[in-house]
Amino acid sequence: PNRVRTRPDGRTVVDVFPVTGYDRLLFAGISAQVWMQDGVTPNSLPSTLGTFYRAADSQGRVAVVLGAGNISSIGPLDVLYKLIADGAVCLLKLNPVNEYLKPILIEALAPLVREGFLRVVRGGDEVGRELCAHPLVDEIHITGSERTHDAIVFGEGPDAAERKSRNDPVLTKRITSELGNVSPTIVVPGPWSSGDFRFQAEHILTQKLHNGGFNCIAAQVLVLPSDWNGTPRLLAQIERLARALPSRPQYYPGAHERHAALIAGREASSGAATVAYADRGDVGFVKEAFCDVLLVTTIPGSLEHYLERAVGFANNDLAGTLGANLIVHPATARRNAGALDRAIDELRYGCIGVNVWTGVGYFLAETPWGAYPGGRLDAIGSGIDVVHNAHLFSRSLKSVIRGPFRPFPRPAWFVTNRNAQRLGAALCAFEAAPSVIGAARIAALAVRG
Repeated sequence: PNRVRTRPDGRTVVDVFPVTGYDRLLFAGISAQVWMQDGVTPNSLPSTLGTFYRAADSQGRVAVVLGAGNISSIGPLDVLYKLIADGAVCLLKLNPVNEYLKPILIEALAPLVREGFLRVVRGGDEVGRELCAHPLVDEIHITGSERTHDAIVFGEGPDAAERKSRNDPVLTKRITSELGNVSPTIVVPGPWSSGDFRFQAEHILTQKLHNGGFNCIAAQVLVLPSDWNGTPRLLAQIERLARALPSRPQYYPGAHERHAALIAGREASSGAATVAYADRGDVGFVKEAFCDVLLVTTIPGSLEHYLERAVGFANNDLAGTLGANLIVHPATARRNAGALDRAIDELRYGCIGVNVWTGVGYFLAETPWGAYPGGRLDAIGSGIDVVHNAHLFSRSLKSVIRGPFRPFPRPAWFVTNRNAQRLGAALCAFEAAPSVIGAARIAALAVRG
């Protein structure tokens, strides 16, 4: 009960992170809250948790999980959620891009495989189609693209578009999905120091370049205030760092074609990230890049007016509702607390990161991960329903992740962290066997990163 509170507007909010002392040590300053949908009160909240277990007629089901090809943890996390939250045994089909994971995942999830709760298979589109249509399969979960989702739901061929237009799906099974978006990073003007500009350039390029840019919530549109004298300074730091960082392989199918289409006919700077400038109506506002292109756009106005317009732009002009980022100096946040709170409240995204990348909301797992509620089969956006969601909330609205404006040490996931590989190994060892010594080793590596 002490983690449940009510906002002034009556919305119920649950503090889900940090929980343990190790959480506070390893994720210094980071917190996470889950905001509930209208009508959920502190008193009614318990009845909305773990609904599969509360329903008298719950039945076990067979689910096909169509794994994504970019992040290796997506498939197993989706499987765990379907197993535990929805009571469905799973057949995980790996994407051909990372099908090499099959023996690794079978070993890692051996108890589930041994007891018959999970099977892992390889295969391309034809295998996916056969599995989705199989009479023994009751439901489907997909992490991928809107195009793939629509092919499953409305079929392929000349009649598919017409079926979608009249919302006449060929699929009769339940399907849940996480389909990515065009992620904004909104920078709020403030009294930044030279070190702040350097650090936030690292932060923004991490949001873009983590995993080479092949993330469903990789920063795609950087929104800057045109009336702030810090805008050219921040852009200069971003372009300088992009030139200094090593380029990451653009390994995902179609990356080079998407890159070329996004930068065609516009001024762009090259480097580990390609920084290009975009105006209203740009194709990059409605098509997910899934490559190393970072688009920049500016909005005029006083701070409060700028924030209002930036939120409206993100909600109405950019495709998808999965994740949005805000970067704000603590002095600015204190002086403009009301405007900042309204911005967070009005952003229609499933996860909002304030001074921390929304990718953290993905890997915490205490937070629900998925689109802002409201997606429909014929207007799917970033998808329907959530995964991760360790507390089994059934009526969550959004997650809000907050972090320090300029944390020390540099976070492990930063692309500029010199100890990232050693930190990853140390974090895995700690997760397997938590100890004070293991935490101290992580802290020492982090300080040197």
